[in-house]
Amino acid sequence: MSISSTEDVADRLHSAAIHLLRSLRREDDASGLSAPRLSALSVIVYAGPIKLGDLAKAEQVRAPTMTRLVQGLEKDGLVRRKADAGDRRVTRIAATARGRRLLMQGRRRRVSALTQRINALSKADQRSLRASLDVLERVTR
Repeated sequence: MSISSTEDVADRLHSAAIHLLRSLRREDDASGLSAPRLSALSVIVYAGPIKLGDLAKAEQVRAPTMTRLVQGLEKDGLVRRKADAGDRRVTRIAATARGRRLLMQGRRRRVSALTQRINALSKADQRSLRASLDVLERVTR
C-alpha cells in the first residue's frame, strides 16, 4: 500500500471513528451526566480506585478541573474517596455501585444502538465488519 493510500485509509478511519462516537454519544444524554463527568466516571470504573492526579492525566485535564468533576460525581453518589491501603496519606477515587450501574446502563444503550445499525447491514457487510475487528483492535493498541 502506498503512503498516499495508507494516509487515505487513516483519514477515512479517523473520520469514521469520530462520526461513530458522536452519533453514539447521543445515547449518553439519558445518563443525566455531562460528557466530562461521564468520561471521568468511565476511567474510574475501568481503572479501579485511582488517584486524582492519575485521573486528571488520563482525562488530559488539570487537577483543579478534575477536582470539580469528582466533587460533582461524589455529590451524585457515583464515586467515593477512600484511603489507599498501602499509604493512608494517599486518597483514591472509586466508583460506587450506583456509579458502575449508571455507566453499564449507558454502555448497554450505546451497544444496542450500534447493534441496530449493524443488523441493518447486509450479511456480507456484517461479515466484512466482523473480519476487520481484529485489525482495528490492533491499530488502537
